[in-house]
Amino acid sequence: MFLQSYFQEVLAVFNHSPLFFLVTIALVSLCIGSFLNVVIYRLPVMMQNEWSHECKLLLADDLKQSNLEAESKVFNLSKPASTCPKCKSKIKAWQNIPVLSWLFLKGRCGSCDNSISIRYPSIELLTAIASVAIAHYFGPTALGFTYLIVTWCLVALIFIDIDHMLLPDQITLPLLWLALLASVLGFTIEPAQAIIGAAVGYLCFWSVYWVFKLVTGKEGMGYGDFKLMAVFGALLGWQALPMIILLSSLVGAVIGITLLSIQGKDKATPIPFGPYIAIAGWIAMIWGEKITSSYYQFALGH
Repeated sequence: MFLQSYFQEVLAVFNHSPLFFLVTIALVSLCIGSFLNVVIYRLPVMMQNEWSHECKLLLADDLKQSNLEAESKVFNLSKPASTCPKCKSKIKAWQNIPVLSWLFLKGRCGSCDNSISIRYPSIELLTAIASVAIAHYFGPTALGFTYLIVTWCLVALIFIDIDHMLLPDQITLPLLWLALLASVLGFTIEPAQAIIGAAVGYLCFWSVYWVFKLVTGKEGMGYGDFKLMAVFGALLGWQALPMIILLSSLVGAVIGITLLSIQGKDKATPIPFGPYIAIAGWIAMIWGEKITSSYYQFALGH
């Protein structure tokens, strides 16, 4: 009861002062963005370590148990502490302030003066800007907070897929359950529409995957793409999926071909498709109905 009463008071303050709400979301999202930098780097490494460990367990008869124990080091989202990749100095708390610490240190390590990639503050800023857009459009509502969580997860998925061509189940599956639960709680669409949307979202790319594989013998996309489409189907309904597919395909084709040309790579080089699905789906969350309505008006000549 106390937590419910406190939450209602906070919402009342946010509703009374929209600017305070947006500033709060911006500050919180900057911190979330800082954490997402950790997730983007560490989660794929954690998955690789887990796969490696499982392989070693299967081959345990051919390996000494002492070697297995010596190689198993704690590596997760909280341990070990963040360090400079060059000098291994532990990053202090004040050096972890989103964006500001990078600017104060002029993009360099405080111990060895090693250059720190601008990608870290960029992800923090991207997270904050996208979150403020969601907060501004939906306000302090259950739908708005649901879409904030989705936005944070999409940022992590985009950069993990760019780095590793991978959309981890550790993020996509909880997102799918969140979307279905949000429908049951009445935050988004009707539960029946969410279930149908999730199924259609998964099956539309699954079907394309198998047709492409049977025809060419190659894999055109990964299972993570199917699951991400299922997330948007559960959030927005199957009606939003054609627009998401069209937007992601157009953006993916233009950006992908441009990047391959700039980098001088062959056009057959695989490119991650997850970021384009995520961007198209995020756009659909905010402006999907307006885009669809404008399209039909244009198509019908009205």
